[in-house]
Amino acid sequence: MVSTLLALVLAVVGTFSADLPGAVASTPPARAAAPLAGRIVVIDPGHQLGNSRHLAQIDRLVWIGNGRKPCNTTGTATHAGYPEATFAWRVAQRMKRRLEGLGARVILTRPANSTALWGPCVDVRGRRGNAVHADAKISIHGDGSYAAGAHGFHVIYAPDNGLTADTYRASRALALDTRAALGRAGFARANYVAGGDGLDVRSDLGTLNLSDMATVMVECGNMRNAADAARMTSAHGQRRYARALVRGVRSYLAAR
Repeated sequence: MVSTLLALVLAVVGTFSADLPGAVASTPPARAAAPLAGRIVVIDPGHQLGNSRHLAQIDRLVWIGNGRKPCNTTGTATHAGYPEATFAWRVAQRMKRRLEGLGARVILTRPANSTALWGPCVDVRGRRGNAVHADAKISIHGDGSYAAGAHGFHVIYAPDNGLTADTYRASRALALDTRAALGRAGFARANYVAGGDGLDVRSDLGTLNLSDMATVMVECGNMRNAADAARMTSAHGQRRYARALVRGVRSYLAAR
């Protein structure tokens, strides 16, 4: 009985003590910060669904930092006609949701996947995120090689030259983390790219050249290969790509 009365008294005191002068109400422990809080990631879904309807616009030459190239291209497709632009867009949307769930701010280089739209040009894509000092950029693509048996992914980054000397090391680190994440997810490295190590270094891509942050372009697979195409056009396959690419970004950012 005594213990019961004591418990009742303590409960009543606890209820009203917060109203007493100088009393401090108890608060729940603060939630842990999201792992990517404060980070900015740019996702570039390659091409645009309407590029083929706006050839005059995408054929216009733009400056890519070390020369001039067409504004954009139509992109490739599977033998059944599934567009690279749609694959890239759907993976980008899945990545965006995951990254935002981890606390990151995500910037897309195009607003939609539409036959009514074209571009933006590669110079615009390359500069996207520079003004806000984004932490990383990943450009999503599918390849269209007709080489017999060509399949697998490869990750492209810019070389260490005068144009990209300030971003080379960071971009290479992002490329290595991206390759590792795709490999752990069960994706095979491209068997048709020189070296066979899943990496490629190119100086002719405006998306890479004009970025002031760690930037890579990922050819997720060969859309002309039946096995790659089946994976790239399925919702399950697109989720697998998105999960792996997000893991690559997280791994890169965790070290910085």
